[in-house]
Amino acid sequence: MKLVSWNVNGFKSIMSKDFMPIFNTINADIFCVQETKIQEGQFELELPNYYQYWNYSEKKGYSGTAVFSKEKPLNVLYGINAEELDNEGRVITLEYEDFYLVNTYTPCYQKDIKRQNYRLEWDEKFIEYIEELENRKNVIMCGDFNVAYQELDLGKLNKEILGFSDEERQQFGKLLEMGYIDTFRYKNPNYRKYTWWKNNKREIEDNGCRLDYFLISEELKNKIIAVQIRNDIGGSDHCPIVLKIRM
Repeated sequence: MKLVSWNVNGFKSIMSKDFMPIFNTINADIFCVQETKIQEGQFELELPNYYQYWNYSEKKGYSGTAVFSKEKPLNVLYGINAEELDNEGRVITLEYEDFYLVNTYTPCYQKDIKRQNYRLEWDEKFIEYIEELENRKNVIMCGDFNVAYQELDLGKLNKEILGFSDEERQQFGKLLEMGYIDTFRYKNPNYRKYTWWKNNKREIEDNGCRLDYFLISEELKNKIIAVQIRNDIGGSDHCPIVLKIRM
């Protein structure tokens, strides 16, 4: 099974930058998208071989997620069961027979103290939500987690960026302490590679960070075939990440 995650930084924008040829070439079984920035009814996408699921932000031109799946899921859930946090369209969960697939766009830890508190509350509620799912079956989660967890994930030119605070890293670390496997780091323990670039200037050395992840339940780690960071694909300030796994 091939799974893809990509923060497209605006779906209308990425559609004008060869999204469909990229989508068709990758030929994923499940394709997850973050930061769609569109509202319901604003955009129609024809994908004959895929079921489509969208979660929209109440705020126009902001946030939003989508999942395109070849196989129809048993169930689809929107949000993290937290009414006060579920108005920005940040999570879609697809339930399959053997696992849950969770597509997430984690809020950015901004300089505004209100948004910092929002982010930390989000992290706590998201962890609780994942724990509930894990009690039922294995979980594969992916998306833009807006955190560079290790020094190895952080470009030298971005030491001061939001996304590398102690608070953010500690919260992300709780998922790893629960037993979740950071698939890229599991396969590449000492390799530096980025998924996001400041102002999308990829040509500048150490101008990036690894903010996008596939995390999987520990029971699934021996099923990993390959993990790829497709930094050869442009169109967004993030690049797609690909997980091939036996499911």
